[in-house]
Amino acid sequence: MQHSTLTMPRADNFSETGWQSVLAGAVRDPAELCRLLGLPATLAAEAARAARQFPLRVPRPYLARIRPGDPGDPLLAQVLPTREEQADCPHFVRDPLGEAADACPAGLLRKYKRRVLILASGACGVHCRFCFRRHFPHRDAKNSFAEALARIAADESIEEVILSGGDPLVLSDRRLAELAGQLAEIPHLRRLRLHTRLPIVIPQRVTESLVAWLRGTRLAPWVVVHVNHPAELDAAVAAALGRLIDAGIPVLNQAVLLAGVNDRADVLADLCRRLADLRVMPYYLHQLDRVAGAAHFEVPEARGIQLVAALRAQLPGYAVPRYVRDRRGAASKQVLA
Repeated sequence: MQHSTLTMPRADNFSETGWQSVLAGAVRDPAELCRLLGLPATLAAEAARAARQFPLRVPRPYLARIRPGDPGDPLLAQVLPTREEQADCPHFVRDPLGEAADACPAGLLRKYKRRVLILASGACGVHCRFCFRRHFPHRDAKNSFAEALARIAADESIEEVILSGGDPLVLSDRRLAELAGQLAEIPHLRRLRLHTRLPIVIPQRVTESLVAWLRGTRLAPWVVVHVNHPAELDAAVAAALGRLIDAGIPVLNQAVLLAGVNDRADVLADLCRRLADLRVMPYYLHQLDRVAGAAHFEVPEARGIQLVAALRAQLPGYAVPRYVRDRRGAASKQVLA
């Protein structure tokens, strides 16, 4: 595969300032993105219009994996705003899972028994065009977590806390370590789970301090990353995931089934094999949430079931993800295959 020749900030020591400089240097201008990748100016103009509703944000380590001059690149499709986002499609709404109504002002979201989500930050390292929270009214990340902690402490049925967002890893390790310590003081909690895309789009984010605070809490840590295509797993990402796994932190992957990205059996099989090689469990393959602006990514459920059947025919069971759909108000995810 060809890679674009982009100049990226050095972050070889995986320091706090290293990954933060990479995050700050993300490409946000559609014209710059298209210029760097040698794409037509017409795409830049379309992207600029679509980005008015949901801005562009692409870190340069991720951009370096996109094939220059190829408008059909599957990684580009995940980050480039397009005119299809502006289409008004029936059944595609701003809040497909009803989360805005369910979230409390403290940034807590209770979806399933014994688990609660803290929407730790509204910011992300990358703006995926299919994001189901692209319209979500996030709380100010500068607010204290005190109210959320108090609510969790008062409910002894909760045993697991999931840090979500946005992306929780846009917060500093100092702040996350402080939050983890406060959660660990709640006696009925047993597990702490991180849902993040940062180790994929900015692998420098897996710092020594991140590993240290994850390993330093009494809570059992789990990390769930988000990879949709095997080309996202370059050597730097493999090394970042390895740093977590070598420290004894389980890593799972959630993918989204996306038209034009991974809706082929060979692509999904390559993804699952690569994840298994890296000791990452292929956990879920999600049916697209019907969020406004993402209708062009939807793959019919019947096609998804066929794809998973094809995976089962050629992969070991541990390498086949469960094909699931989230439903508003449901007590659990619906398993489709």
